[in-house]
This record gives sequence, C-alpha cells and structure tokens, in this order.
Amino acid sequence: MLRTGLIHPQILESLASAGHGSLVLISDGNYPSLTAPHANARRVYLNLCPGTVSVTEILAALVPVLPIERVAFMQPDDGSVPPVQSEVMGMIDPATPVAHLARFDFYAATQSTDLALVIVSGDQRWWANLLLTIGALPEDK
Repeated sequence: MLRTGLIHPQILESLASAGHGSLVLISDGNYPSLTAPHANARRVYLNLCPGTVSVTEILAALVPVLPIERVAFMQPDDGSVPPVQSEVMGMIDPATPVAHLARFDFYAATQSTDLALVIVSGDQRWWANLLLTIGALPEDK
C-alpha cells in the first residue's frame, strides 16, 4: 500500500517513468485529447461524467508527488484569465514560472515528444487545460 493520496496505477507508472523536462497534460472535457497531443503519450481517461473528475482535483493529487518546474495555460483569445486558471495558480508554488499560450500554440506544445502523459478530465470549464513541465528533485532528496 502507498502512503500518498495518488494511487492511480497508470498515472504513477507514467510519472515514475518520466523525468526532468517531461510534460504532463491535464485536459478539460473539451480538449481533443485523442488527436491533438503527441501520439506516443500515454492517455489516462478520468472523465467519468461531465464535471467529474475536474482539472483542479487532478492537480491536487499531483502537486504533493510531482516537482512542477513550469505551468502553461491555454490563453483565451481576448487575453483574459479564466477563473479556473486563477484557482490553479493558488494551488502551485507562487515561484513557478507560468506561460499563457494561444490556443494553437498550446496544441503545438502538446505535440512535443517530451509529452509523457495526458490525463483527460471531465471538467466542463473552458480554458481549463494545463501543461506541466516536470522539474528535478533537489540533490539531497
């Protein structure tokens, strides 16, 4: 048995196999998760029904076990910051660099061969897509 709140076997395997600089996409329910991200990335479907499981619930499970080096959001065309993105910002270390990418730039970023994992949520909030870059653990950990 594990001593972590994250117990999903495929997610744990993917994270353990990924390394510094690997990418993790947490997609909302509107994202074309089968066709847009790199074809070799593992997909884990947590979209049980509309609204469940949310992007922020998934992130809450990842934050304690994953060193996050960078977060990228899909930016609305009008440049606004959607409430879900503000919520995410409150969940991560304030020192974490954040990028806001236009829709098609975000799609292009998920085409990277460094994309290790796509976690598909049932989140119905628009612009709730996150691209996480995995950081490195400190030498003493």
